[in-house]
Amino acid sequence: MKYIAAMALMLSLGAASVYAQHQPVTMTFSGTGAPSTVNLLQPNSSDNEENYAGDGTLGRFSFRDVRAIPNAPSPVSTCSGPTKIAFLGHVGGGVLRFHDGSLLTVSLTQSIDCIDFTSPAATCVINFMITGGTGRFKNATGLLTLTESVVPLLFDTSGNPVFFTATGQFTGTVSGITKEPGHPEWP
Repeated sequence: MKYIAAMALMLSLGAASVYAQHQPVTMTFSGTGAPSTVNLLQPNSSDNEENYAGDGTLGRFSFRDVRAIPNAPSPVSTCSGPTKIAFLGHVGGGVLRFHDGSLLTVSLTQSIDCIDFTSPAATCVINFMITGGTGRFKNATGLLTLTESVVPLLFDTSGNPVFFTATGQFTGTVSGITKEPGHPEWP
């Protein structure tokens, strides 16, 4: 009898380790962005908020983030040329909410917004460190990169864009995901 109990324990620990493996992630999204009412108190910057919905490796999700974008451009080798300017950010965070109710929390490590004045869309690349979550993501770690194409939709009276549409994807790796009982829909 004790051999059966030991074997059952070994099998359950083996199954748990399968779910703790690195999970490659690809998720597409669309949504909107605008100035935020949240004030991150960063000097010489503007706060931006994005609200997206999408689907992918981890299931259907919504995403909301807030980040500070500096008001002055910075030189960046991946966004250079006479018609381009880049803005680097290092402050912000967000939450991905999945269809099963689990939350995945992220903290911004770096963002690059590249504006090409010959194109109607800006390209933004935002790197996030996973800081945990709830439900199946309570022990999650990893890195996600959000790459998006942003198009201005509305402008203020001075001609500054204030409301945007966005499409893009998250890519990266998540570790520490646990399978929640009763939620068979996620991989």
